[in-house]
Amino acid sequence: MWKTLRQIARVGIATEARPDVPMAGEDEVDSAERIQREMLAILGRALAIRQVDAGSCNGCELEIQALHNPYYNLEGLGIRFVASPRHADMLLVTGPVSRHMATALRRTYEATPEPRLVVAIGDCGADGGIFGACSYASCGRVANVIPVDAVVPGCPPPPIEILRGILAALRSKAQ
Repeated sequence: MWKTLRQIARVGIATEARPDVPMAGEDEVDSAERIQREMLAILGRALAIRQVDAGSCNGCELEIQALHNPYYNLEGLGIRFVASPRHADMLLVTGPVSRHMATALRRTYEATPEPRLVVAIGDCGADGGIFGACSYASCGRVANVIPVDAVVPGCPPPPIEILRGILAALRSKAQ
């Protein structure tokens, strides 16, 4: 331990000073604030989302969970996740729809009150991803089971792209 302390005292501070240029994430924060303003202009209230995992690898769920951290501040943007589709305005669906989840996804869609929106998250939700088209175990993309308003490509898509996909679905509703 003394050897390490002597080295720390001899070397000093080994980090660089913070650059004065804006960091990459600051653009994302500005983008998130713009999304909030536009969302409130379209809806006039908070957005309630029900997230459905239709057979994904959980990569997209991790990115959706990242929206809850203080960096993106999803709740501060007026977007919240709800446990029941009966309280939701929008469904976020991840993964290729497995045959066993097709009926549950249809029931969830039907339980969501009108006007309902659906956003397919990730390459698997958009086009079946690496799991391809229909097979004995998979129905493929989300649009094969329920109507989709917006698609967010990526494997997995970054959180800011998920926010942009949510806004794209809201814009389609406003038109």
